[in-house]
Amino acid sequence: MVLSSLRCFHPEAQGVSARRVCVAASVVFLSTLLSAQNSPAYVDPQIKAALNEISPAQVQSDIEKLVSFQTRSTLSAQDAASISAGRGIGAAREWIKSQFERYSQECAGCLQVKTDTFTQQTGERIPTPTVLTNVYAVLKGNNPEDAKRIVLVTGHYDSRNSNNDDGTGIAPGANDDASGTAVSLECARVLSKLKFPGTIIFLTVAGEEQGLYGSKHFAEMAKKEGWHIEAVLNNDIVGGDQSPGQDAKTVRIFSESISDKASERDIRMIRALGGENDSPSRELARYITQVARLYESGVAPLLEFRLDRYLRGGDHTSFNEEGFAAVRFTEFRENFNRQHQNVRAENEIEYGDLPKFVNFDYVASVARVNAATLASLAAAPGPPQNVKLETKELVNDSTLHWDAPADGRATGYEVLWRATSAPDWESAQHAAGSVTRTTVPVSKDNVIFAVQSVDEAGHKSLPVVPAPER
Repeated sequence: MVLSSLRCFHPEAQGVSARRVCVAASVVFLSTLLSAQNSPAYVDPQIKAALNEISPAQVQSDIEKLVSFQTRSTLSAQDAASISAGRGIGAAREWIKSQFERYSQECAGCLQVKTDTFTQQTGERIPTPTVLTNVYAVLKGNNPEDAKRIVLVTGHYDSRNSNNDDGTGIAPGANDDASGTAVSLECARVLSKLKFPGTIIFLTVAGEEQGLYGSKHFAEMAKKEGWHIEAVLNNDIVGGDQSPGQDAKTVRIFSESISDKASERDIRMIRALGGENDSPSRELARYITQVARLYESGVAPLLEFRLDRYLRGGDHTSFNEEGFAAVRFTEFRENFNRQHQNVRAENEIEYGDLPKFVNFDYVASVARVNAATLASLAAAPGPPQNVKLETKELVNDSTLHWDAPADGRATGYEVLWRATSAPDWESAQHAAGSVTRTTVPVSKDNVIFAVQSVDEAGHKSLPVVPAPER
């Protein structure tokens, strides 16, 4: 017996209740699979306890502190006097760094607090060479092999108003993107108290509003240094703006389809066999939905199968362009009167990105989804390697095989599948022990398969879609 979770998906729906992702469970009986068992959904009590510590009050405090710097424009002041006066991006940078350092002190130095500083040369939206600094904290994994695997959460701490070249005017940036920065900080605060086999990086970047410069520099550095970044969670505009039409129970997850790094051979394969909906970023997005349901985060992820919103961009793209799996979290409905606007009132309409418009409970719920995903991946074994689907013969059964991950922690595997038209995984078959080959009585012509590793406790890796093998 295989339990199949069918996810309702309404990207075109207009009503709030219809727009929400709904989950319906159905049971599919396959007589040839009577001996197969699903691995039980495992809720890690330590992760659950950490999620319970995520605080709307702390989120509010972080956002209001970031707004107190008056402007965090990438072009704003960074000199010692401005930092001392608590104004400008330099002051914001030093405060973020101090927060990471405080969290590290509270966990006996468990966080490596670092900065990635460079000079961005003159270009579009950069009128003169400008120093940019990304601030981040590393929670290194305690398993030598797993520590090579990195999961990362990020938000941009710079802000802007109506004029992107204005480095002096008020630019509070409460939602865009103090909210995303607060998610990174809050994840660091609660997860730094735990130990994980894998490594977690809590990142905040600058230069997003000028052209994703901070994230681009960081992603290029990671690629050059050979970092194995398994997942990137970018939070940008996750404040849950309190306007009519907002859905405070839904967060959008944007993910790319075909990577810029895809070869002509990869593209030909996708055309022939499908797979345009199964990029690493899409599998990460699906993983997030599973974790959010498992840990009852308070918001339901809505799978958005596109790179980003129309006419907009975000820091996840910088990581996508370097070949890393990355997604964007964004509130369900944005209020554009409160983004990239000078603070003012005109015709009884309030403009400006102020804290009073932010739903701090919503930001905390989004932080829980992020923290649960980071922790689940850092706790899980590595994904299976060299996953293949046999296509040697015209048969209706489907045989898959794979290699165990290098960390040696996998005690079983989960074979997932869904109809080619379904957005999310529907069925699963568990392969226990050291088994790295299994046959499923389902036609490969009708479904998409994937395999994920499972450890002794029940932590699951990201799914890997098999390549055809003849």
